[in-house]
Amino acid sequence: MKTAILIPARYASSRYPGKPLARLRQSDGSSKTLIEMTWDAARAVPGDHAIYVATDDDRIRTACEGFGATVLMTPDTARNGTERCAAALDQIDADLIVNLQGDAPLTPPWFITALIERMAEDRDAAIATPVLRCDRQTYDMFIEDRKADRVGGTTAVFDRNYHGLYFSKEVLPFIDRDKLPDPIPVFHHVGVYAYRPDALRAYMAWPEGELERREGLEQLRFLENGAKVACVEVDARGRVFWELNNPADVTRIEAVLGKS
Repeated sequence: MKTAILIPARYASSRYPGKPLARLRQSDGSSKTLIEMTWDAARAVPGDHAIYVATDDDRIRTACEGFGATVLMTPDTARNGTERCAAALDQIDADLIVNLQGDAPLTPPWFITALIERMAEDRDAAIATPVLRCDRQTYDMFIEDRKADRVGGTTAVFDRNYHGLYFSKEVLPFIDRDKLPDPIPVFHHVGVYAYRPDALRAYMAWPEGELERREGLEQLRFLENGAKVACVEVDARGRVFWELNNPADVTRIEAVLGKS
């Protein structure tokens, strides 16, 4: 199955303008842009996969070409990463498209491998995405963000067959913090997707949904149109995973990098 990894990146983020070009300190004291770190994460995935950055911004294109990335220019009308991946379809040749969003440099390679394997095993699956059970540190970061009225990571709830029921920027399900169970029954949605080309084309044919618009979560368009979203539980293997959603997340990610 020929796989392409696309890294959608836009400059005009409402929460963090210029986010792909934000620089983060590395463990050796140097710094890299967020988009280069995500490119490195894509290159770490085992297998002979084509890797592209998909953007509509010349500043991002110039920066990416500077570290050797292949860049696909896409329209500035793309409202989210899934639409940007769909806009790049005509420029690539692949049976499976992996969307590794440009704000997730801590994504371990085995998260993506798990999606590719799931899609290879289940030929009826149109889309798959990883979910990661929260440890106490991650759960506390979710709660901290909500208390500070920040939009942080996304949580996922799914049925016993691991088909997605809902995704939210709220912490779901609700848990009484005085009775926090172990393990914690909250799953962090990892912002990576694997789609078949037909699923991306169908996505573009559907209008933006009400839940998608209110939550600002692109994957809800699939659920709102009755499409099955396969949730693949992954194991962080002791590593801390967090996306860069807000400027406050820079120090969180740099702290992780400093320990690596």
